[in-house]
Amino acid sequence: MVEAENPYIPKPAVIEKVIPETEGERAIKTFRVRPIDGEFNFVPGQTLMVSAFGKGESMFAISTSPTRNSIEFTVMRVGRVTTALHQMKKGDIVGIRGPLGNGFPVEGWEGKNVVLIGGGIGFAPLRSILHYILDNREKYGKLIVINGARTSRDLVYLNELERLMDSEDVWLSVDRDEEGWFKLNWDKPDESEIPEGVRKLVGFVPMVVAAVKPSPDNSVAVTCGPPIMIKYVIENLLKLGFREEQIYTTLENKMKCGIGKCGRCNIGSVYVCKDGPVFRYDFIKQLPPDF
Repeated sequence: MVEAENPYIPKPAVIEKVIPETEGERAIKTFRVRPIDGEFNFVPGQTLMVSAFGKGESMFAISTSPTRNSIEFTVMRVGRVTTALHQMKKGDIVGIRGPLGNGFPVEGWEGKNVVLIGGGIGFAPLRSILHYILDNREKYGKLIVINGARTSRDLVYLNELERLMDSEDVWLSVDRDEEGWFKLNWDKPDESEIPEGVRKLVGFVPMVVAAVKPSPDNSVAVTCGPPIMIKYVIENLLKLGFREEQIYTTLENKMKCGIGKCGRCNIGSVYVCKDGPVFRYDFIKQLPPDF
């Protein structure tokens, strides 16, 4: 009889690279790790639990694609575990459990246009989709990327997204006026006259969606970020003609144990960690508002 593997025991992984994303009190870093023993197979949208030994463990979205043959996750410094991770460097050892949860149906989206809409560190799971599509570019239609933050200093993956502007439809936004960034019409963002070639905007992410006007034809839209941003992004996508079944989001920030044992992420029979964290909007809207 083969003894079942204990899902609570983390596997050691070595940090191969640490990439500073933003600075400040709530600094953000991206970590690339490699399991020391065995494989770690995942799909875009799945998460992993990361241990800082002696400090605790936290859940993070995997922020790169399985096509890159690496595991990356992005961490904002907000507590004991994340502070301990931020103090680590290349060669240090962490524990990982996972992959956890479901993923985005990226193979089912082949042949479609894909719109990725993120805010703050919420772009992390969308970056996994982005990398997957870029590595399978011939299988997908138009790619539109919208990523926003309070200021340009708070934008994650800034250099990476700026490099993509030459080949893909990438839009960056900030909440506050900055030199060189075009300010949208805040009263009627859908009437903003964005100059040709401008891709850096001043406006909240939902306003950018209204101004850029991605077409719902043969498209899917995926959004992740602060709950209030998601609410108004979806509202604007519906105004543009997107159907509820064309809109996806991920609720990985609600996951706790990751395996449906602690009962801290469920409402009724629905568990974010087992049934999600990726959900389609027509499913989410049937759940209580607190979900």
